[in-house]
Amino acid sequence: MSQRNCSKDGPTSSTNPEVTHDPCNYSGHTEANEYQGGEKTVPTYLFCGLFGDPHLRTFKDHFQTCKVEGAWPLIDNNYLTVQVTNVPVVPGSSATATNKITIIFKSYQHCTDQKVYQAVSDDLPAAFVDGTTGGGDGSTKSLQIVDKVSGKYVEMHARYIGTTVYIRQLGHYLTLAIRMPQELAMAYEESQDLQLCVNGCPSSERIDDSGHLPLPVRGQVLPQAGTARPRSAYTLETATTKCHEKMLVKDIYFYSCVFDLLTTGDANFTDAAHSALQDVEALHPRRERWHIFPSSRDGGVGKGSKSFVSLGLACLILVAFL
Repeated sequence: MSQRNCSKDGPTSSTNPEVTHDPCNYSGHTEANEYQGGEKTVPTYLFCGLFGDPHLRTFKDHFQTCKVEGAWPLIDNNYLTVQVTNVPVVPGSSATATNKITIIFKSYQHCTDQKVYQAVSDDLPAAFVDGTTGGGDGSTKSLQIVDKVSGKYVEMHARYIGTTVYIRQLGHYLTLAIRMPQELAMAYEESQDLQLCVNGCPSSERIDDSGHLPLPVRGQVLPQAGTARPRSAYTLETATTKCHEKMLVKDIYFYSCVFDLLTTGDANFTDAAHSALQDVEALHPRRERWHIFPSSRDGGVGKGSKSFVSLGLACLILVAFL
């Protein structure tokens, strides 16, 4: 200051400049809190996915295969509602797949009005039901739909709640993957506790056994008495080979693929399992949790890769019935 002959009186620049944050940008909230409180806060994100017959990966990284025929809520909190509708895929089987997805982005301050999105088999629009493709004012939308592959793959980015949704159509059925901040995903009332992404499927709707898929031997996906059932085009060997073409790691996604091929005979379920794993890699915040192996009896994350003998035996018995 003496060299530049500066006055010691008058205004000076603050060492802690005021940070203005965008209330319609969730990541901006955490940055503002960091400056105001002096403590860095890194938000925790959760992942949930649904694909195939259908296979559910919950926010807790539990992997389940469920019947859940009809309409079921995946998510229902103060910010977002996601509902799926599942229909039977094979006569005489309890296995179902998703043919309709409804998402409600609830109105939030001035960031967006309520927006409803609905997709059904063979109609995967790149717009909300009101015809718009986004929510919020200005050039940077706080809510936006991105058409990645026309009629086959859309993404939804809700900046104001830090949430990303992927929806795909593979064959005649839909898949869904979502990433959402934990503090928002868990913001719901007691009456909203029926959420498959939060609490998993009710025990009466489970086909698997703690993440394992040996239940064909127990008759839950076998033909019902007096019900004719088409013969699958796949054997255990050909289904394993088909799934191995796209998935080299023999995790639960690989075995779900084998299970679906033996149950339905529909090769599109191979793409569904592969895309579901790709969505995990794109959206799941923790790389070490991407793969779930059947050797984890609790359905959680494991690093072991033992051969899933029980599934192989179950599939052999399933093939015998097919």
